[in-house]
Amino acid sequence: MSSMRRDIYQAIADPTRRAIITLIALQSMTPNAIAEHFDMSRQAVSKHLQILSECELVSQKQQGREIHYQLQVHKMKEIDKWLEQFRKIWETRFNQLDDLLLTMKNKKK
Repeated sequence: MSSMRRDIYQAIADPTRRAIITLIALQSMTPNAIAEHFDMSRQAVSKHLQILSECELVSQKQQGREIHYQLQVHKMKEIDKWLEQFRKIWETRFNQLDDLLLTMKNKKK
């Protein structure tokens, strides 16, 4: 099978893959250690890891006889950069709501 490049946004759309990212955010883990956190087969977890690897959100590192998966922080920054545009919109709207609520509160006094 050819290795096609997957979209990172499709990868993080799945709750299991987001949970895997959360698990390995602080430390690298083996597939078996990751699988222990889920009520699914080891093969299903491996498929999720494959998708995360294909979109470069995680990478593999051989340590002795074991493979450890680790988060690729630079890819998470790519997601954060995309979200930043929405964060600014949300902050503006929340500030407008705060102003409106304050105005309403002051009118009641």
